[in-house]
Amino acid sequence: MKLHPLNLSLVLATALVAASGAQAQSLLQIYQEAKGHDATYAAAKAQAEATAAKAAQTKAALLPTLGMSFSKTRIQAENPSGAQLTDYNNKSSGLSLTQPIFSASNWATYKQGEQSLQLSATQLLVAEQELILRVSQAYFDVLTTAEALTSVQAQKKAVSEQLASAKRTFEVGTATIVDTREAEASYDRVISLELSAENDLRTKKLALDQLAGKSNLQPAPLNLKSALTAPQPQDAEAWVKQALENNTTLQQLRVAHEVAKLDTDKAKAGHLPTLELSAKYGETRCTGSTVPQPTTCSNDAKSLGLTLNIPLFAGFAVQNRVKETVSLQEKTRAELEAAERTVDQNTRSAYFGLLTGLSQVKALVASETSSQSVVDATKLGYQVGVKTNLDVLNSQTQLFQTKRDLAKARYDVLQGQLKLRQAAGVLKAEDVQSINDLLQK
Repeated sequence: MKLHPLNLSLVLATALVAASGAQAQSLLQIYQEAKGHDATYAAAKAQAEATAAKAAQTKAALLPTLGMSFSKTRIQAENPSGAQLTDYNNKSSGLSLTQPIFSASNWATYKQGEQSLQLSATQLLVAEQELILRVSQAYFDVLTTAEALTSVQAQKKAVSEQLASAKRTFEVGTATIVDTREAEASYDRVISLELSAENDLRTKKLALDQLAGKSNLQPAPLNLKSALTAPQPQDAEAWVKQALENNTTLQQLRVAHEVAKLDTDKAKAGHLPTLELSAKYGETRCTGSTVPQPTTCSNDAKSLGLTLNIPLFAGFAVQNRVKETVSLQEKTRAELEAAERTVDQNTRSAYFGLLTGLSQVKALVASETSSQSVVDATKLGYQVGVKTNLDVLNSQTQLFQTKRDLAKARYDVLQGQLKLRQAAGVLKAEDVQSINDLLQK
């Protein structure tokens, strides 16, 4: 049997819904898959590890250096009398140790390394938070478009029934052809919406599959019995306070400011002396058929000393370097201040946006009930002749639009909860589990 394209679309959508119920994956499952597959997260993780390794290198400037040398030289020469040829091997080896005792520049470099260790941890946290948001957004996008498709298909069924009713009433002469034409126009429009929704769903599913590195993922939808709760604490100032303390962008800028201050300390160290301890041990040995006197050829040497270097003048390079680093330090301070203002604003926007989303869900739930009552009343009015077919079609369109808006609003609230926690700098993998608990099992 050959299926009409519209029937084929319905079969496809039904199969998607059936597959979703049979093998749905939770948000936490897909996040864990994405964490092991996503290239952006892997790159950020590698960068964090490289930053940590680079930070460890700065400690070397405070530790001793130990070196060993070895040489062998073949010497052939005539004695001044010309009676005998000198022919021997000169072998020498040595061991040297250098230990910095005082170097303000090396110490500042080491402190910068400690700051870089903190930066690497923050970078990894940033990557994890961004991955959570990307996965959750892709996850909710699929669910939202799936709900939209389901709603459009239900609307198509309702319009189809209304079209059949209009045709029957026209055939018996109780309605004009206008009712039939209006229903046909509405049906054609719904078909267009269905095709668009199907394509949108395919696109969103591909994006989620690519993110997780799996195919045919079926996200588990929201359990409608789950209550969408307000953020805790219910105080914008409390969230802003958390954000100013924990926001990852601010943490990175604070590290950058501390590093800039240490750059100034390093520049100022150009005026300061350095002191280091050095110890050396070496030995020389001669072997061969004819060698010089042992006292002049074979010997051991030991040395131990302190080296003090005092800078006197470097062509004003140090002074200008200090001016440069002080200006760069002021730049990082200004950038931190600007970021604090932005974080303050974004956190408030995320908080109040979440409250607005919760209010919208509540209003749309009430609107859905009211719209259903309007549809029922309009259908009854159409049957008794006080309402037109267009009235019924318009009321049905309003109902299904409300259903689509309600589904989207619910998922926007869930995403808004995660965005608020990211703005506050407290978003963690555990928060994925809390969202996961609201989904159908």
